[in-house]
Amino acid sequence: MDAQLKKGLLDVCVLAAIEQEESYGYKIIADLSPVIEISESTLYPILKRLEGAGALTTYSRAFNGRLRKYYLITGEGRRRLAEFKAAVPQMEKVMDFILRRKI
Repeated sequence: MDAQLKKGLLDVCVLAAIEQEESYGYKIIADLSPVIEISESTLYPILKRLEGAGALTTYSRAFNGRLRKYYLITGEGRRRLAEFKAAVPQMEKVMDFILRRKI
């Protein structure tokens, strides 16, 4: 997949991965891996950026003797995800055009 296209989708994919329940880095990667390739070195800057933008909050909890950082979606994150979902019909029209399917 084109790097620019993938970059634009990754934020939304991460938000969608934690939309229903809090999660942590390794689980987010595992949840996304069937649909899009993402590494730790890609995920953690996205999580930091989303947290800085107010789309996520975090907390840490001990797990097997070490701290694990959990991510939760905020109202802002839900708004961003809803905005993306609302744009899907337009994106489908563009894809139909690109793939030359009948519109």
